[in-house]
Amino acid sequence: MKTYMAKAQAVERKWYVVDATDVPLGRLASKVAAILRGKNKPAFTPNVDTGDFVIVINSDKAVLTGKKLEDKFYRYHTGYIGGLKEVPYKKMMAEKSDLAVYEAVRGMLPKNSLGRDMIKKLRVYKGSEHNHAAQKPEELKLF
Repeated sequence: MKTYMAKAQAVERKWYVVDATDVPLGRLASKVAAILRGKNKPAFTPNVDTGDFVIVINSDKAVLTGKKLEDKFYRYHTGYIGGLKEVPYKKMMAEKSDLAVYEAVRGMLPKNSLGRDMIKKLRVYKGSEHNHAAQKPEELKLF
């Protein structure tokens, strides 16, 4: 019996809409990362991008459990000496919740060229409106 190995040209890609309302950020990110990676398909191949497109709406209504809103920080470095910046998640979820969801998902994807291709299939919006109606996305219930 032979093992099926997916080819990048033969992958059928679908579009999904995920509503982030009242969903914990980490659980949302792990489910979305699995769909972007293609782990929900029987033809999953680790070295081929077999994932689907995902649209996340209502990112401003995602929740952080416990005291993470006060204690957790988004850290990045500017590249200059002493350029470490910290943004508390309370401020980030209020102002740039789409970036918080994007970075949470990106951290759960492979750290190589395959992961960089996968993250390009993610679209995150603060409100409930998106401009991808032409792709006929299916609504996906995570929880």
